[in-house]
Amino acid sequence: MLRKLKNQKGFTLIEVLVVVIIVAILAAIAVPRYLRYVEKSRSTEAQTAITTIRKAFDVQLQTTGTTEGYTIEDAQKDANLGESTLKNWKFEVTGNPPRQYIATSLQDFPGGEGKQVVYDVVEAKFRGYGIDTWTNPESGGMETD
Repeated sequence: MLRKLKNQKGFTLIEVLVVVIIVAILAAIAVPRYLRYVEKSRSTEAQTAITTIRKAFDVQLQTTGTTEGYTIEDAQKDANLGESTLKNWKFEVTGNPPRQYIATSLQDFPGGEGKQVVYDVVEAKFRGYGIDTWTNPESGGMETD
């Protein structure tokens, strides 16, 4: 019986524990990066829609000389946004001519309700969900870069 046990091959408990620890360390590094990547990709939908809506407002301004009376609904119609985008995001425009374009996630959005992506015309840059903030997977709260 003892001879059979000596001839058996396999991993020791220490070797298995070392592998488990290495995999856990790699997961601890990879999971937050993956979650940030997912948030960035989800915010891209809003950024693209805001850019398209912004162009619709620009065309209106170039054509008529004003955006007075041109609503966000008109811009969304002219931008020809897809059903899934309208299901995920609510859009707002502030100012005349527009100074800010705001997309706020709705209940059906996979990342949760109330996330905002904002384009500031004066700064000419996006900010908000998935751009300069991300969700902390441990606390569920927002952190910044």
